[in-house]
Amino acid sequence: MKSSPFFFLSFLFFLVQTASFAQIVEQPDPLRPSTITPDSTKAKTPADSSKKAVDSSSTTKKDTTTPTQTHIFRYRFTADGTITSGNVNRTLLQLTSAVDYELSHYFKLSSSPSFVYGKQNGILAEREWFGDFRTTYRYEKRLYYLAFGSYERSNLRQINNRWTAAGGIGYKLLNHKRAYISITDVIMNENTDFIELEDIYIVRNSLRVFGEYSLANDRVTVTHTAFYQPALGQYNIRWNASLSVQIKLTSATSLRTTLANAYESLVVPGRQNNDLRFTVGLVYERK
Repeated sequence: MKSSPFFFLSFLFFLVQTASFAQIVEQPDPLRPSTITPDSTKAKTPADSSKKAVDSSSTTKKDTTTPTQTHIFRYRFTADGTITSGNVNRTLLQLTSAVDYELSHYFKLSSSPSFVYGKQNGILAEREWFGDFRTTYRYEKRLYYLAFGSYERSNLRQINNRWTAAGGIGYKLLNHKRAYISITDVIMNENTDFIELEDIYIVRNSLRVFGEYSLANDRVTVTHTAFYQPALGQYNIRWNASLSVQIKLTSATSLRTTLANAYESLVVPGRQNNDLRFTVGLVYERK
């Protein structure tokens, strides 16, 4: 992985958000699990095969040795927004990132911090933060396990603090180079401190469907993420979904447009249950 200023921006952004105030309306999409690198010992040239009978006794031990695991660090940073002036003065800035670190063939650590800031006619409307930390076990397998915790704070939803902790399983419905679909189901404990409403502590079932597709010789990437999170034992539903189209400009940068919608059945007085956002911005992604 080559060093880059964008890496330091992403890392700094992650550190800043953990000490700041803030829930992003839609949860950002994660990085797709990296494609497993084929074992080079399986690709034999004709010359190799001709020597097999002669060298079999001396190379048997070497050929059966398990390849060394390469630690892979990947990150993505997205910045988009809009500024309008005139009859309506509107400012919107949205920053999202995703980080993956593969410790081994079994464990992976991930995080997807995000920040949204918006003003409408000079009045603060959005100051949304989201930070999480996830660990995935057996992530290269079709059936895998995950656990995570997250923190949110939202001016839009009038939430002081929201803490969640969850654990469950995931299953890869489709896992090809140009098409990937996974579904996860976890049990999640949620503690929300509203500014006006009474605090709530509930248990939810969180179902997520994530998909990514590569088109036009990998120049175009389509990503979708959907969460459905009903509370157990009471009526309290949260769901959000997003659809992104990413067009590659260079090997590391892309133009990305995203349509996202989020819904919460329980909101403070004067707030809408549903929020829709359309953004266009640039993406920087490396590994």
